Amino acid sequence: MTETKSPADREEAPAGDDDPKPGADVSFPYDRMTVEQFRKRFPRARWSDARKAWFVPGRTAPRRIGRWLAELEAEADAHADAKGRDAFAFDPIDSPYLQLGKAGFRIRTPYSKTVVDELREVPFSRWDGDLRLWHVPFRSYEDLRRRWPDIEAAARRNEPEERRRRAEERKGTEQEMRSKLRSAERKRHRYPLPGDDLPPLGRPVAISYGIVIFTYITGELADPDIVADVYPGVTEDHVWGYWRAPTLEELVRTWPAKTPPVQGAEWWLPTIEELRPARRAARSREARRREKAPVI
Repeated sequence: MTETKSPADREEAPAGDDDPKPGADVSFPYDRMTVEQFRKRFPRARWSDARKAWFVPGRTAPRRIGRWLAELEAEADAHADAKGRDAFAFDPIDSPYLQLGKAGFRIRTPYSKTVVDELREVPFSRWDGDLRLWHVPFRSYEDLRRRWPDIEAAARRNEPEERRRRAEERKGTEQEMRSKLRSAERKRHRYPLPGDDLPPLGRPVAISYGIVIFTYITGELADPDIVADVYPGVTEDHVWGYWRAPTLEELVRTWPAKTPPVQGAEWWLPTIEELRPARRAARSREARRREKAPVI
């Protein structure tokens, strides 16, 4: 439903009137019950074929229409919540990670990036930093139900016992050695860049690590014999660039690229699909930093 400008702001007057009258237009998808509610609430309203909208006369019309639309939206939310509650009762999610609350579902899992990404895609979901859990209203049950297999699988993979078991299995293996090398290399905040195609300094760009900002390019050549296990595609023409994580403000100011990166690119301007999760991660980092900051 959308509210439009008053006829007083238009050159066109309502049919049958010589001069524009104060009032406001409102349009919404046709529904018999909604129209009946509207006519009962606004008995002086008249339909305009020219504007394909209802004209409500009166100087207070915009405010009265706004209240009615808000009430209608609240009724729709209540109906959607009731529908979601019924769907849960008929086909419930049985999981130790989900509890039933008064206004919806409370979800608490071990930390997992997959869980966070999935729950962020559920409409109206929100993170409660005090209780350390997610709230999802009943109206979003169908979306939650569709994503739940991936959420639960990721949560189980990140249970402390399961992570310890996998760590024990990796001990002494080549996989563990490669993982340690990658972790140690990433902590150095450096990255090999093609010498003939260097990224701009001070601007967010995307690499295999995610979105970073390069602050300094040394000119020092990368040695493929030493770092080939971490960077398989590196050559003798690559030089080291040092990077840092971008701030939320820097990511918000970044315009997304209109085209995806070319195949085989070693750095590229981030797309909106890459910027959105990066902005969410930066927002979470800054929130955690504020929570840990000492109170003066």
